[in-house]
Amino acid sequence: MKKLNVILVFNQANDKVLMCKREKEPYKGKLNLVGGKIEPGETDMQAAYRELQEETGIKNSDINLKHLMNLEYVIEDIKLEVFAGRLNKEVKLIREKNPLLWVDKNDKFFDEEKYAGEGNLWHIIKRYETYNFQ
Repeated sequence: MKKLNVILVFNQANDKVLMCKREKEPYKGKLNLVGGKIEPGETDMQAAYRELQEETGIKNSDINLKHLMNLEYVIEDIKLEVFAGRLNKEVKLIREKNPLLWVDKNDKFFDEEKYAGEGNLWHIIKRYETYNFQ
């Protein structure tokens, strides 16, 4: 099974969500959460922090991630692990591949013309708010 992760990052004020604009398929041109592949030999949490730092420059000391949920795509043999957290200070974002931007947390994340994930982003954000992680 191929294991991937996405990381939901809220800014310090907890009113914006970090997104990347995909420059390649899948979802080219759409906004998505940052994330990537889980490498052999690393824990799920290590992979989440590594991907976050590689793609944004955000370090473990800047955020406390929680493992929020997993989504399993049986036919595609993919497990998508979802992590979430809120920044504990302002950070300077450092782009790896995809442009990074902050989006209002009340945006229409189920809009498939703008966002990747067929509505999953909306679901992930609502679950995070339900659990009220700090």
